[in-house]
Amino acid sequence: MKTLKLLPTLSLLLFIACSNTSDDPDLSVEIIAADITEHIAFLADDALNGREAGTADEAKAANYIADYFRDFGLEPAGDDQTYFQEFTINTSILTNPHSTDTTGEKRLSKNVAALLQGTASSDEVIIIGAHYDHLGHGDFGSLYRGEVKRIHNGADDNASGTAGLLELAQYFSENRPEKDLLFLAFSGEEMGLLGSAHYVEEPTIELGNALAMINMDMIGRMEENKLMIFGVGTAEKWENILNEANTDSLDLDLVKDGTGASDHTSFYYKNIPVLHYFTNTHSDYHRPSDDIEYINAEGEALALQHLVRVINRLDTMDKEAFEFIEAPGEQQQSMRLSGPTLGVLPDYGFEGKGMRITGTNPGEPAANAGVLAGDVIVGLGGVELEDIFGYMGALNQLERGQLTTVTVLRDGEEITLELQL
Repeated sequence: MKTLKLLPTLSLLLFIACSNTSDDPDLSVEIIAADITEHIAFLADDALNGREAGTADEAKAANYIADYFRDFGLEPAGDDQTYFQEFTINTSILTNPHSTDTTGEKRLSKNVAALLQGTASSDEVIIIGAHYDHLGHGDFGSLYRGEVKRIHNGADDNASGTAGLLELAQYFSENRPEKDLLFLAFSGEEMGLLGSAHYVEEPTIELGNALAMINMDMIGRMEENKLMIFGVGTAEKWENILNEANTDSLDLDLVKDGTGASDHTSFYYKNIPVLHYFTNTHSDYHRPSDDIEYINAEGEALALQHLVRVINRLDTMDKEAFEFIEAPGEQQQSMRLSGPTLGVLPDYGFEGKGMRITGTNPGEPAANAGVLAGDVIVGLGGVELEDIFGYMGALNQLERGQLTTVTVLRDGEEITLELQL
């Protein structure tokens, strides 16, 4: 039997069972909407207070995930033969993601890691991941501008991806592949990919054995069967694999970029082919309204079933024949900017000229100027924009407080609006 390489840690973490979790005889081995909904209902409940990294409520979510990994028969793949991998968060990053201040409050957070041994003798492994943390009461990263703090439940971001992780763990525990599968639930993603960045620097398996890493982040709001998959440019064979797996007539939007504002980026920089499954942003993103009633569980099931077929295809491939390619990497690890912002939500699936937006933040420059959801920003400060990356470049040339203009395409007509940054 293959053995798991464990790295030494400072302390032994004890596994704590959670009574609200996996003693549930009603969960189906097959990937179905009802099970997805059950997982999201637990993770996105007010009782977990938004799962902010390094809190007791996040720990409840971590225990929930670990309990299911255990019950599905997966082996602990964290520190010291536990399901958990601890790392420290310096809370000064809550107000400044680039802070070097070491005097702030320290929090312990944890990734949850489990290994499903494959049936063959190879040490090759496919990594499947999703982050499970969210914004708590919105002290960091929220787009909500109300005066009273509210719980940010993060049903889509990213209870949906975490539910997907659990569904895949259960499915493959009963349909065991030849290769090993490593399941990783990351924390600290909302604070700057902290959990995945820690994992790739302190891995509990040999990353050189990784065939690919597949990340699920915001997969619960599918519309019109559209599924976006980033990272297609990180391996020559991705596009064929993804298209061949599309037996449900999904509308696949395949994007080459291997980096972005989610945890696959950490693995891309370790020269591992990556994918990021995503059903696009929406007006509830990073707001208290990201709740379970808006989840399309049937659509998520379709995305996961597609992913099952992709993993089954990867299971037949040798690592030598699946080489990493440096892909176009115009996306940033974080969409946060050090300069001014307009307060808009980009539509990452838009393929036309300019940058279409799915919403604006009340009280921020775009909303104040009269920019509307559905507008396509085609000009900023007199600079013509080709895409989202041109937008970010133009924005970085402006200063806070500056009076400028934004040009949008609305109902086929270009409109130029005055904008106060």
